[in-house]
Amino acid sequence: MKITTFLFALIFGFIPLILSGQSLTGKKTCISFEKLKELQLPDVSILKIESLPSDTNVNVPFCRVQGKISKEINFELLVPQQWNGRFLMSGNGGFAGSIQNKLKSYVNEGFAVAGTDTGHQGFELLADWALNNMERQLNFGRLAIHRTTVVSKSILNTLYCTYPRYSYFLGCSRGGGQAMVEAQFYPDDFNGIVAGAPAFNWPAFGAQFIRGSQNNYPNPADVSKPVITTENLKLLQDYVLRQCDNIDGVSDRIINDPRDCTIDFSALPLCPNNKPGVSCFTQEQIKAIKSIYSPLLVNNEQVYPGFPVGLEAEAGSWDVWISGTSPFMQKAPSLQYMFGTNMFKYLVYNNSTWDYSTYDFKNFFEETKYSSAYLDATQTDYSGLKKAKGKMIMYHGWNDPALSAYATIQHYEEAAQKDKDLPSYIRLFLLPGVLHCNGGTGPDNIDWVKLIQDWVENEKAPERIVLSKLDNGKTIMTRPVFPFPKMTIYTGRGDTNLEQNFEVKPNKK
Repeated sequence: MKITTFLFALIFGFIPLILSGQSLTGKKTCISFEKLKELQLPDVSILKIESLPSDTNVNVPFCRVQGKISKEINFELLVPQQWNGRFLMSGNGGFAGSIQNKLKSYVNEGFAVAGTDTGHQGFELLADWALNNMERQLNFGRLAIHRTTVVSKSILNTLYCTYPRYSYFLGCSRGGGQAMVEAQFYPDDFNGIVAGAPAFNWPAFGAQFIRGSQNNYPNPADVSKPVITTENLKLLQDYVLRQCDNIDGVSDRIINDPRDCTIDFSALPLCPNNKPGVSCFTQEQIKAIKSIYSPLLVNNEQVYPGFPVGLEAEAGSWDVWISGTSPFMQKAPSLQYMFGTNMFKYLVYNNSTWDYSTYDFKNFFEETKYSSAYLDATQTDYSGLKKAKGKMIMYHGWNDPALSAYATIQHYEEAAQKDKDLPSYIRLFLLPGVLHCNGGTGPDNIDWVKLIQDWVENEKAPERIVLSKLDNGKTIMTRPVFPFPKMTIYTGRGDTNLEQNFEVKPNKK
C-alpha cells in the first residue's frame, strides 16, 4: 500500500469509529454521536453533529457538536476521538456575540473543549443586542457560561457514561471576568480556573472609560479628533522610562513594579500659548492624561483605580485603548470609548440616545445597582471554591491599558483579608511589561492550562512560573514571576534576558 493511501485510510478510517460509538482504544461509548440528536435535555436542542479529520488549530480527528440552550445560547463542544477525560472551556472577549472557542488547539491533547456566544449574535465591540432585553443581559452577565458547562458535561456523560474527571476554565478580559463569575457563583463547575486581566466590575471600569473619553473626546459630534496625540504618547513614555526604567536595576523598557514610579506632571513641557505641538503638551492634554492615571471618585468613594504608568506609546496600548490614535482604529474612537458608551447605553440605562459627554456620575452607585447585580463578580468571599477544593490562577499585565491591574490587586487583597489561607487555592501573578492579556515589552507567553492542571491534578502549586517572550517563534527573553505580593528582582549578575538571573524579593508594601 502506498504511504499516501495508507495515511488516507488511517485518517478517514477513524470517522466510522466515532459515529459507531467506538473510541480509538476500542472502548465503546454509551451511545453513538449520531444518537445525540435524540438527546432529551431540558431546554436544549442539538442542532448539528459533524465528524472532521482536522480543522484550524486541530490536527486530530474529532467530532463537533453544535447546539442551542434556551432561546439563543449557542454553543459548540469539540470532542477528540481519543478523549482524555478532561473538559476545558474557553472564555469570550468584549461583548462576545460569537462562539469564541479560543482553546480548540487543546483538542490535540485529548481535551473536550467548549465555547459559547453567551446568548446573542453581534460584533464584540457593540452591545445594542442588549437593549431592553433582560434575558440576553442575564445570559451574558451570569448564566451562559454556567449553562453551557452543565450541558457540555451532560453530553459527555451521555456519550461515555461518565462525567469529566477534571474540568477547567480559562479566559482573559471578558473571559477573565467569566472565570471569576464561575469561581464566585458556580464553584462546583470547574476544578481549575484561570482568570486573566479580568473584567469583573463592569459599571466601575465603564465609568472610568467614560471619564477618560469625556476628556479625550470632549465633542461628541466629532470623535475623530482625540485630545491625546501620537506625539503626546511618545513624549509621555520617554519621560516615564527616564524616571522609572532603572528603578529595578535593569534598563529594558520594563518597569518591574509601577507602584515605585511617581510622575511629576509639572515636569512635562507645556506648549506656548497652549497651542498643540509635537514636542509639548497643552493643558487639555495634561488633563486628559491625568484622568487615566488617577482614580475615579464619586462622593469621595472610589469607583475605579487609576492605571499604572508605563508603555503608553507601545503599539496596542494607549493608541488603541485610550487615545484612539492607532492606524488600526482608522480614526474611530478608542476601545475604551466603544466599550464605555455601549455599556452605559445598553447595559446600564437601556437608552440608545444616552450622551456620555454630559454624564456627571453623581448618582452612579444608585443607578448602576441593577447592572452590577448581573454583570459583576466582585464578591471577595471564595469559601465556596475552597469548599469545592477548586483552584484559581489570576494574572494581569502591569501595563494593561484596558483594565487596571490595580483593580485586580485590590480585589485579591480584600479576598486575602477575609481568608488568610487564600494562596492555598487562589494565586495572583502580575506580569511586568505586559499589556492587555498579552503584548508589550515583557514576556507574556506561558501555558496557563498546564499550570492549573498541575495544581489541580498533581498538587503542584504555581510558585515560580517562567514566562517567555517570542519573536517570530524564537524565544528572546525569559523571566520568572512569583505569586503576589512577592516581586521579581534582578540579581545584578548575568544576562537580563535569562530567567535564572532573577530572584524573588518579598514585597514590603
